[in-house]
Amino acid sequence: MKATQLLHNLGQSIWLDNITREMLNSGTLKRYIDELSVTGLTSNPTIFENAIKNSSAYDEEIRRDNVKAEEELFFDLALKDITRAADLFRPVYDRTNTVDGYVSLEVSPLLAYDTASTVKEARDLHARANRPNVFIKIPGTKEGLPAIEESIFAGIPINVTLLFSREHYLAAADAFIRGIERRIEAGLNPNVGSVASIFVSRWDGAVSGKVPEPLRNRLGIAVAMRTYKAARELFSSPRWQRIYNLGGRPQRVLWASTGTKDPSASDVLYIKALASPFTVNTMPEATLKALADHGELGPILPADGGDSEQVLAQFAQTGVDIDALAARLQEDGAKSFVKSWNGLMEVIASKSAVLQAAG
Repeated sequence: MKATQLLHNLGQSIWLDNITREMLNSGTLKRYIDELSVTGLTSNPTIFENAIKNSSAYDEEIRRDNVKAEEELFFDLALKDITRAADLFRPVYDRTNTVDGYVSLEVSPLLAYDTASTVKEARDLHARANRPNVFIKIPGTKEGLPAIEESIFAGIPINVTLLFSREHYLAAADAFIRGIERRIEAGLNPNVGSVASIFVSRWDGAVSGKVPEPLRNRLGIAVAMRTYKAARELFSSPRWQRIYNLGGRPQRVLWASTGTKDPSASDVLYIKALASPFTVNTMPEATLKALADHGELGPILPADGGDSEQVLAQFAQTGVDIDALAARLQEDGAKSFVKSWNGLMEVIASKSAVLQAAG
């Protein structure tokens, strides 16, 4: 049995962290659903920048709609891909009673520190998608948290992105719960989908070459284990249980940035280490294919955090400040998406000019 099927059987959802129009047109995404147990999909500005830059599949629409501003044109293009993918995953969404089968589209990264504009764009994008299984991605920045609460209260499914630590996760979970509690108080249905995306491999990239060899590629997993323990404790809290009893669903933890960056490490390092029920792992296409070639998984993630605190203490002894590094990683992540966003706008503008000149 493929390791993808084993992971699915364990109770962890496998999502693909990629989308291209070729993947949709060729039937590749459908094949991943049918053969590799893929039950959802995530996207981000970098993914769409690469998709549009490296493909001619979007050229006709770019040429035809060149009078539109680059951002407006991008969301037109992205929503066509996102809704097609959402339709492919709709049977999963229906079969799992709204737990799984989601596709994610991110608000403009330029809004990461603008609460009001984030709420407005989340509403607009979700309405335009007009699919119940489309998540809108909002960064879990300080300014993003109230936008997450407002969006959840409005009934918009949210993928909270750019979370790096236990503290980031707990703040995002609290924003989600507040939105649900407000819906309960208003007499609204409390079942609004959400995931909290914890970025893993970037931790190890940040300390690469700066810590002793025995600690190599262990920081991201230790932070994830600590966060998983906090999530499991939150799931069993009286506050959560009240919401369950009134018909709400928990916000699942999603492991993001799970492609291995270190060429000397296993290509499924973060997949096997983070195998855990009632979570999601969104993985790059290469990592998904690598996992499919494996026939076993190994132990599941311990609910009690395992040895994470001991490992994190070892990192602290080497001078790694976890809280400060988490803040920097979140800030760097937001800047990276802005850079990709600007690059994406430039790609669309450049293609538009070239295609227009060619008639």
